[in-house]
Amino acid sequence: MNEALSDEHWMGLALAQAREAAVAGEVPVGAVVVKDGRLIASGRNAPIAGQDPTAHAEVVALREAARVLGNYRLDGCTLYVTLEPCAMCSGAMLHARLARVVFGASDARTGAAGSVLNLYAQPQLNHHTQVTRGVCAEASAQLLKDFFKPRRSNPDPLREDALRTDLATVPWIDWPEACSQFWRDLPSASGWRVHALGQARGAAVHTIALHGPDTWSAIYRDAVAQDAGVLALDLLGFGLSDKPKKATQHRLAWHAAVLADWLQTLNTTDTLRWWVPPEMALWWAQLEALRQEQGHPTWQSEAPPSSALAAWSRAWADAPYPDKGHRQASSHWPR
Repeated sequence: MNEALSDEHWMGLALAQAREAAVAGEVPVGAVVVKDGRLIASGRNAPIAGQDPTAHAEVVALREAARVLGNYRLDGCTLYVTLEPCAMCSGAMLHARLARVVFGASDARTGAAGSVLNLYAQPQLNHHTQVTRGVCAEASAQLLKDFFKPRRSNPDPLREDALRTDLATVPWIDWPEACSQFWRDLPSASGWRVHALGQARGAAVHTIALHGPDTWSAIYRDAVAQDAGVLALDLLGFGLSDKPKKATQHRLAWHAAVLADWLQTLNTTDTLRWWVPPEMALWWAQLEALRQEQGHPTWQSEAPPSSALAAWSRAWADAPYPDKGHRQASSHWPR
C-alpha cells in the first residue's frame, strides 16, 4: 500500500473516533497514533464529559500511546487527527517527539500548524515534527459542519460584537410567576437584545425598576411576581440583556436613546415612575440633564422601597456573567 493510501486508511480510523465524539455531544474530532504500521492508540474529543479543557482528541491519544509504549517520548510515531491541531496539542506533540502529524480539515480560528500560526516551523525549537495537511479534509470538515449546523440555526442570532448569557445558567428561569421579555428591534440598540423581567408583555406598566451597577433585574423578582405593573429592566451590558464586548460602547447618550426607544414600546400608565437605586443617582442625574438638553420631559424617579428588593447573594449576582468578558459594562461604569 502506498503512502497516500496508508494516510487515508489511518485517517479513516480517526474519522470513526470523531463520529463517536459527535454521538457523545462533543465537537467531532478524532485522532489515532500509529507506529511501524501498527495502531498504538486512539482518542476523541472529551472535554465536556471529562470536565477537562486539555481532553482534546490529540492529547487523549498521546496519553494512551505513552501508556502503551511505556514512554512519554513517542519517537517514530505518527499522529492522525481530523482537525488541525491547536497550540496546546501541537506543543504536546513536539514534547512527545512525534515524527509526523497528519491532519484533515484546517482550523482558521485556532490552527497552530499553519492556519493561525505554525509552531512546527519554529527554528528555535529543538525538535521538528513533519506535518502533512489536508488528508480526508472534506470528510473531516463535513463532520464539523453537520455537528454545528443545528446548533447555529438560531432564530434569535447574536451580534458578532456582543456576548449573551446562556439562559440555562439562570436559577429562576422556571419561575411560573414571572417571565423574561426581550426586545431586539429597538432602533438605538442596533440589534442588541434588551431584556426585562415582567409578568406579561403588554400589561399596563406603572413602575420601571432599574438595577444598580452590581445587580440586575433579578433583584426585583419578588416585586415583579407580586405586581404585574412592575417591569424590571436590564440595561444593555447587564443581566440578560446583550453585552457589547467593548466597554467604550457604554456612552450615556447611547443608553438614553435606548431607554427612550424601549419606553415607546410599553403600555405605560400616566403615573409612570422609575425606581432608581441610590448608587445610580449620579448616573440618573446625568441622564436627566442630557434628556433636558434634548428637550425631553423629566422622568419621575424615586428610590426603590426595601420591600421591593429580594435577598441578594454572590451566586445571583454572578449568574448572568459566566466569564470576565461579560463584565465590560460594570467595569466601565465607575468612569
